[in-house]
Amino acid sequence: MACGMSPTDLDALLLAALKEDAPFGDLTTGLLGFADLRAAAVFLAKERLVVCGLPAAVRVFELADARCEASALLPEGQAANAGDILGRIEGPLEAVLLAERTALNLLQRLSGIATLTRDAVEEIRGTAARLLDTRKTTPGLRLLEKYAVRTGGATNHRTGLSDGILIKDNHIAGAGSIAEAVRRARSAAGALWRVEVEAKSLEEFRDAVGAGAEVILLDNMDPETMAQAVRERPPGVLLEASGGLKPGGLRRVAETGVDYLSVGALTHSARAVDISLEIEPA
Repeated sequence: MACGMSPTDLDALLLAALKEDAPFGDLTTGLLGFADLRAAAVFLAKERLVVCGLPAAVRVFELADARCEASALLPEGQAANAGDILGRIEGPLEAVLLAERTALNLLQRLSGIATLTRDAVEEIRGTAARLLDTRKTTPGLRLLEKYAVRTGGATNHRTGLSDGILIKDNHIAGAGSIAEAVRRARSAAGALWRVEVEAKSLEEFRDAVGAGAEVILLDNMDPETMAQAVRERPPGVLLEASGGLKPGGLRRVAETGVDYLSVGALTHSARAVDISLEIEPA
């Protein structure tokens, strides 16, 4: 699972999630006397979705009890329909019930992001624009959620603040002007880093161009204003549309000629898709 986490770090995250759900064990299951029972279960898609997170979800069962045997039956990024079986689990019934909700929460969340992303990618297909995510992710789950975005077919923006220079409105306020903020960033970072600047108006866009920014983020501009910025930009300057963009309204923005659409909704507003864990009859 190419999520950017080492197997050790992923296991630690999954173990923490299991502990969060059952810090002192599963009270209900423990009282029902299932100690000697085994079960076979499947992940069942209840709606159209893009599969994402199955390797992590099946790993949850293995961490809950080493006697569990779990496997993914569909590859990551595969489109699935209601009724499709995504994965299979066999093991002690107590362990299956202990791990069920943690595994489903993860699988539903990541598949939801991948599904929404795939739909957004299809919406802008045929334009020159590329779809990006943002840092608006669930704390602690950023690498997994950004992996889900990639699985859906889009591209990651910065993973974190350490990964790129993006001068935003509060940075500009601190520096006093766009020109001064770019000057300071360029002077300190040298030529190997690309400088991106947020602009909220055509005036700020022109200031960013004059300051020598390589990438300009067009924040909350209407499509007409973005199209004007596209017409004015010098060769080599990249433009990124951002601010309130949502699937269903992306095509018009992409057709302005911007290079990137940065869409926080891919992660902060993705709906968990409907997947169930069904125990098969003995």
